Amino acid sequence: QVQLVDTGGGLVQPGGSLRLSCAASGLAFSAYALAWFRQAPGKEREFVATIGWNAGITYYADSVKARFTISRDNAKNTVYLQMNNLKPEDTAVYSCAAGLAPARISPSYKWWGQGTQVTVSS
Repeated sequence: QVQLVDTGGGLVQPGGSLRLSCAASGLAFSAYALAWFRQAPGKEREFVATIGWNAGITYYADSVKARFTISRDNAKNTVYLQMNNLKPEDTAVYSCAAGLAPARISPSYKWWGQGTQVTVSS
């Protein structure tokens, strides 16, 4: 049974940083692309970042480029999202996802984490 567990969310002030983690089990982690999506209240889920199986490919949403960094540790079956210079508009539930190839659209991903809340507020 495949399981993705998202952790690391919380309340942070504008300009602050957080690092999200997603630990995977039940799949050949190093063979899959991993991604982060987010969903704010009343809004559709949106793509944040994705990373290929060997970390050679990364894509970011324009809204987070230069502030967020996605990385992976295949030895630990974990993908990370380092978020710096956070803004109130980054407030959302963040979920990781696993799929066959890095992509910006959610239907490309087969397995999803449960999500972790990130709130950016003073």
